[in-house]
Amino acid sequence: MPGFASRPDPASPDRSCPPSESRPAEHAGRPVVLRWSRHPSCVGLARLELRKALAGWGLAALEESATLVLSELLTNAGRHARVSPGRQIETRYVPELPSGLRIEVHDASPVRPEPWVPDADACGGRGLLLVAALADAWGIGDRDGPGKVVWAHLSLPPGDAGDAPS
Repeated sequence: MPGFASRPDPASPDRSCPPSESRPAEHAGRPVVLRWSRHPSCVGLARLELRKALAGWGLAALEESATLVLSELLTNAGRHARVSPGRQIETRYVPELPSGLRIEVHDASPVRPEPWVPDADACGGRGLLLVAALADAWGIGDRDGPGKVVWAHLSLPPGDAGDAPS
């Protein structure tokens, strides 16, 4: 994934990639839906928005795994979803309170990702293997309109579920 999953400084976001939908300052258990261009800097900005949402939902314990899963799914959509110019990628962060999170990445391409095992010396190709290792479950589904949704569900470890606001 050289070049795509770059990590821009969140304090100085790339103006080519602002989320195209506003969100309330307080997420209050509501899903966060944002749309992004295919520009590589969007991945870092999407992670920043996910971190904010997780903190607001009391699910910060999922941050490390959730941001890596999001990075892999959004990177795949940006690199491999062959769609007409101007189409955006949609992310949805859905709290499943008190103990979990669903991450969805929607794109307009009908081509479904296929997990595969890369050669040991390959530089890429491990994204979906990472998603499978970190998520409790993941999958690919149809969506309203063209394309697909790739989703992953993550749960808090036992004992951490009491931190989420009700």
